[in-house]
Amino acid sequence: MDTITAKGHIFSMLDVDGDGVISRSEYLARPEHAAVALGRRAQDPLVAVARTAHERVFASMDANGDGEVSFEEYAAWAGAEAFDEVCRPALGSLFDLADTDGDGALDRAEFTRLREALGNPAGNAGSAFDALDADGAGRVDRDAYLASIRTFVTDGASPMAEALHR
Repeated sequence: MDTITAKGHIFSMLDVDGDGVISRSEYLARPEHAAVALGRRAQDPLVAVARTAHERVFASMDANGDGEVSFEEYAAWAGAEAFDEVCRPALGSLFDLADTDGDGALDRAEFTRLREALGNPAGNAGSAFDALDADGAGRVDRDAYLASIRTFVTDGASPMAEALHR
């Protein structure tokens, strides 16, 4: 898959209502939605970290400051630099919400709950988990998870992402 197709998959996932733009409220609902799905209370410090990280991402994506991100805006913005500077902390904060024991890794159930909270079907999440659990230990660590997403955004290829976007 090429990078523009990969970006299209991600954009579609972020454009929850399918109206062709990612609104501020749509994007900033991600940490709230994930927190609820993952059993975190609104006052949890990890939820506050996720909110702040997502606010930074949206501000970075919304180049013209109109409160909406078009696909063109997103495609021009998404890449290695944006991932490293603002996306990695935001995606890492969602990973941390799912990491119930705080050990830096997700088991299959935690991973599946996280990916379902972010809009992926459970079956696809299971296949994605298998793609990342290369050693068969039944765990996916934070760095491998984030590296796989980065590779999808920057190269258009990632076994995890390909499983999620079937």
